[in-house]
Amino acid sequence: MRLTKRGEYALRTLIKLGMAEKMGREVVSVSTIAHAEKLPFKFLENILAELKQAGYVESKRGKLGGAMLAKPASKITIGEIVRLIDGRLAPIGCASETDYEKCSCPDETHCGLRMLMIDVRNSIARILDQYTLADVVEVTLRRMQREGACVPFSEAAAAAPKAKKAAKRAKGSTQHADPADGFLNWLIGPPLAS
Repeated sequence: MRLTKRGEYALRTLIKLGMAEKMGREVVSVSTIAHAEKLPFKFLENILAELKQAGYVESKRGKLGGAMLAKPASKITIGEIVRLIDGRLAPIGCASETDYEKCSCPDETHCGLRMLMIDVRNSIARILDQYTLADVVEVTLRRMQREGACVPFSEAAAAAPKAKKAAKRAKGSTQHADPADGFLNWLIGPPLAS
């Protein structure tokens, strides 16, 4: 499985909408999301239209319009969004449970590669189907609060000057994926303060 840019942008958008909801903001403008996540506006509009058609997002028209979650974040699994946007989770078609494709192997039943890729698919599916958008929002906010980052849609974010936000973003950037930064490591921490 490889998450496409479309899949990544869809998940980042849903996380941003989940954060807004958690912070008490009902609707977020598409331009606010595009700017905050550094996403192409038109591409984001197309993704939101697909998420809306699938029942994950609602839109509100007008000057104070924008997008919002159409169902509770706790009812949206990450796996269902990945499958919606990017299709199967299996690295190869013959290992897919939902989008099977016959492979060119002469003995698929006894193919060691296929058996291994089924296990890879199962591991990916187990993680992505176990966690909801609410879980990811919770962990994201927890880490931001612990590290003193400016939490989007909070009073502090509204009051913070743009230069300060840019400096914090640059400070938090990394050059590699540290295993200690994984979702599961942050999931075990103490709950967010209400």
